[in-house]
Amino acid sequence: MSNDWGRIAVVGRGRMGNALCAQQQLEVGALEGPFGRGFDGTDDGVRYDVVILAVPDGAIAAAARLIKPGRLVGHCAGSLGLDVLAPHEAFAVHPLMTVPDTGANFAGSGAAVAGSSRRAKRFATALATAMGMRAVSIADEDRAAYHAAASIAANFLVTLEDAAESLLATCGADRQLLVPLVRAALDNWAANGGSAALTGPIARGDEATVARQRAAVAERTPELLAMFDELCERTRALAARGES
Repeated sequence: MSNDWGRIAVVGRGRMGNALCAQQQLEVGALEGPFGRGFDGTDDGVRYDVVILAVPDGAIAAAARLIKPGRLVGHCAGSLGLDVLAPHEAFAVHPLMTVPDTGANFAGSGAAVAGSSRRAKRFATALATAMGMRAVSIADEDRAAYHAAASIAANFLVTLEDAAESLLATCGADRQLLVPLVRAALDNWAANGGSAALTGPIARGDEATVARQRAAVAERTPELLAMFDELCERTRALAARGES
């Protein structure tokens, strides 16, 4: 294990901080901590050369101001740029992976990286690579859009599947019936992209079936009707894109 970067501290005792510190035998060196509020880059006389702030987005700027100068300071926020870490030499590493209470396996996931200097960018990339992630440079002005895309892909997908589960429950069945279908659709999208992966009544122009579906949604889960209508319109647009 290399220690070219010196000692590395993780600040934040939430899910991300604990998940980072659980990583073992990283090429960049051990991730020590997680440390709590008030950490300034030293602990019991030990100086840390790199500080990773795994704290809530709204607390990053305040936590960065506490760090003594002369260290590389980074955050794990997806939607924020490097300005919140000024005046430090700064980096960002955002693992594109869900982090539940039970921890996370980052291997194979993407990571948005950035750095205010060549050295800072090199460390961010090295850290992502050491955890088995694919580092992708995302500029500060693109990070909000990048993070929104991630929310659509992950958070909104869960919301959508919960809606499907609610409607299916009115038929006396549970979500396990949908799981193979959902996985196949996701794999198809990953392999072929949206328009090529699309199946179902809208894709084949069967508006009579869509009308029967809409009536069922309106009757059984009326709170989902606006979402159903909007998604039908988006799906029609996707189907048309594939035909053009």
